[in-house]
Parts: sequence; C-alpha cells; structure tokens
Amino acid sequence: MNKLFVCIAFAMVVVSCSKNEEPIDNQSTDLQTDILTKKEINVIIQNSIESTGDFYWSDTDTHTIWSALKYSDNTLTIGYGASKDEYARSKSSEGIRDNIIKLVRELEVNKNTKSKATDDLYIDENLNVIDIKVENKATIETLLSDSRVRYIEPATYSMEEDNDDLQFKSSKGCGFTSTNLNSADFRTVSPGARVPWNFDIHNIPAAWNYSTGRGVTVAIVDSGLSQQQRWMNQFFNDGQSSGRTVQKFGTFIDSIWPWSNNYDGPNDKCGHGTNMSAVATAPRNNDNLPVGVAYNANLVTYRAVENVLIDDYHEKRGVAEALTALGNRSDIKIISMSIGSPFGISRVRDAVKYAYNRGKLIFAAGGTSTSFTNWFGVIFPANMNETVAVTGIKEGRYTRCSNCHSGSKIDFTIEMERNSGRNVPVLSSLDGKARYIGGSSVATATTAGIAALVWAKNPTWNRAQVLDKLKRAGEFYPSRNSDFGYGNIDALKAVQ
Repeated sequence: MNKLFVCIAFAMVVVSCSKNEEPIDNQSTDLQTDILTKKEINVIIQNSIESTGDFYWSDTDTHTIWSALKYSDNTLTIGYGASKDEYARSKSSEGIRDNIIKLVRELEVNKNTKSKATDDLYIDENLNVIDIKVENKATIETLLSDSRVRYIEPATYSMEEDNDDLQFKSSKGCGFTSTNLNSADFRTVSPGARVPWNFDIHNIPAAWNYSTGRGVTVAIVDSGLSQQQRWMNQFFNDGQSSGRTVQKFGTFIDSIWPWSNNYDGPNDKCGHGTNMSAVATAPRNNDNLPVGVAYNANLVTYRAVENVLIDDYHEKRGVAEALTALGNRSDIKIISMSIGSPFGISRVRDAVKYAYNRGKLIFAAGGTSTSFTNWFGVIFPANMNETVAVTGIKEGRYTRCSNCHSGSKIDFTIEMERNSGRNVPVLSSLDGKARYIGGSSVATATTAGIAALVWAKNPTWNRAQVLDKLKRAGEFYPSRNSDFGYGNIDALKAVQ
C-alpha cells in the first residue's frame, strides 16, 4: 500500500509539510476555514516533543484534536475506563463502553449538518479502546471532560514526509538485500557457523558454555518473517539448533481503509523483521551463515507493521493486537520491538502495559535516524517505564552509532558499528544469504537474545530477577550513565 510518509527520519520531528494542506470535509464552509493546517498541527507536536520528550493528544485542546480528525478520516480512538489505569477489558468496563458509544452517536446528530456517526466501529477484544467516526467539535469537547474517557486520539493521523534528510527514504528500514561479508567481521565456530564480530565483545560465545536459550521463547513484533529465508523456517531446527519451534502470526492489515479487517498474513514484505529474528535466534549449523545470540530459543514472530515506523492506523492496531496476544500466552517470556514512533500512541501504550502486567520482559529500540536529526531523545515505546530501552554504540567507545539515539531512558548498549563503518553481519531475508545491519534495532534484538540466555539458565526466575541480572552484568553497574544506562552487557557475566 502507498502510505503517507512522515516528516521525520525514524523518530524525528517534523520541519515542514505541504501535501494536503487543505482538508476535504463535509462541514460547512465557515468551519472548514477554521481548521488548522497539518503544518500547524505538526508544529504543536514538535514543540511538545522538544519540551517534554513526548506528545499526548489529550493534553491539547478541542480545536487541535478536531482539526487533526479532518486529516484522519474523522476516525477517533477513545480509551475508556472507570479510572486512568483501567486499560484491560472487564465486565464492568463493558457498560462504560456501551454508554460512551451511545453518547457519541447521540452527540453526532447535528441539526445543521444532518450528519451522524456511522456504524463503522472497532472494539478491541482485550483493551478498553474503541474507534468510532466523529465529525462534530462539540463531541470532542464533551469527551475530553468525561471522567470515563481516559484519552482520545485522531486514529489515522500521520505526519507527512519531508523529502530531505531521510535515512531510510521510502524504505523506512526495509530492504530484501544481501552482501558478501568481510572476513574481518566474523569468525567461524563449529560446525561451520559465523559469529559476528560484536558477539565476542559482549562475551556471547563464552556464555554459550552455560546457556544457548533452550526452553525460552522470544517474540519479535516487527514486519514479520520472510518465507524466502529457509534458515528461519524449514531449517530453523538444524545443526546445533535442533528441537525448537518457530511460529508466525500476522496482525497487520495492508489497506488504506481504516475499517478493513483483511489481515495481511505473517510473511515479511520489508525484511526488517526477518533480520531482527535472525539476530536473536538464527540457527547454528554448518552453512557458513551468521548465528543468532540464542540459537536454541523458540521463536514467535508477528507481522504487526509494514516497516519500522508505527504511523499507519493499521500498524497502531497491529502492534496493540500483537502485544495483547503475546500477553495472553504463558509460554512467552521475552518480547523484542525494534520499531517505534516519535511520540506516544495511547492504544499501544495500553498494550505494552497489558503485556508487562502479565510478566513479559519487553525490549524496545531507543531510536534510529540520520546524524542530522538524532539529537532527538529516546522514542516511543522505549521511553516507557514498562520497556527496556536499548541503543547502539561504536566499536570500542561510548559514542552512539552514527544514526542512534541516546538519553536518560536508555538502559543498555550494544556495540554495533565498526571503526570501518560496517555494522553487524546477520542472516538476510533472502534464502541462504547474509547482510549487514545497524542502528538501535540490531542492538535491541541482540539484548533480547542475551536475556533469553539468562532466562534459560534460570528457568524459575521472574522478569525482575532476569532484568536485575542483566543490569549487574552492565559495564557501569551499579551506576547509570546519563546517556547509556548500564552500558554494554557482558553475556558471560549475566549467565554465571
């Protein structure tokens, strides 16, 4: 699908936008001229991110939200509940939901426009979240003052692309590519697997003497798993990586229509999700390909997004649905998310809390953008207290990689950029091939793999115990660096 590209490199605020400045709307002409332009709305978002590090629609005014709805198909996301913390569905909250739906439909009957809310409605199965059509400003004003409403957001609003200074340009981190690996960037171990250069820096091969991740399941919420790469499908159980499972699911809907429910399936059409899955769990065999950190761990993948940026309505829904589904599975211990947004998405925030409160250890990428724009801090959802934020640094020194973010929210770092400029060798999304990949994405998946080693070594531990062990294995522990948290993890120390 052709999406509107945002005015940011991954996790970067907008500078200017021009496309679709004049909205098409069925309101009267005098109201239409009062609508804020996208450029004006984006400036409001930018100012909030610069001053607070995040942006919440409910902290703005009625007019801003109503204007954004005009660029959002008039689709409003409503989070409801008896309190601000009641995000999970329950019998008691269903009554609140029904009353809010009734209220919106009554408010949307307007004598002047003769319009009313349509029956287009999405009700989340696990969260206290609905999406419904809203056209009238008075409806928004009423909802903002209703104590049963936790938040409201324009469901499909997306900041458009500024064509200059985009690292990923139209790909947004995607690419079905492969390359020949430089022999200086790996070493070979039995029975013929390639160990990426940064694994030895973090003592991952030494940790394999104690744990290889067996019995632990790592979940990757990303762009899915490529069916072309047999080493992550048919050959996932191969060599020294036998006796484990891989499962693929899809919660992304590839459609420009918000109300479409045709799920696109589990197969990766971007490549990024396959690369991240490989970093964490690629098999150890004799095929001269890069091995994953936890090469005996089970893998569950979700195609929840089209690419690394969570900006499309169906990506927001897809990520939330993936997280709640994983939260409901007792066998899932670790969730890795090398994706994000420059500011908070409340339905995803609810879903992160949902999974977190079910004991999941959630890793999230600190952010990746161009060198010109990576002044921006840690992105969402890595900036949440419920996630563990990871970023990448350069080889041999605590300098963030050329396109990585840093800040007080970062918990751990992984060396992933060589002095040569090359990144980390990983299994490609193309069958039997390899490639280089960098950014906070590969750092996050690497850390999730190390966590799997720790949890497999200590299967009776809970999330807090595993996280504490990772912290103690950090180079700066017991202190925290203001930009890099506990620093580089020593995997051997973490499993001993």
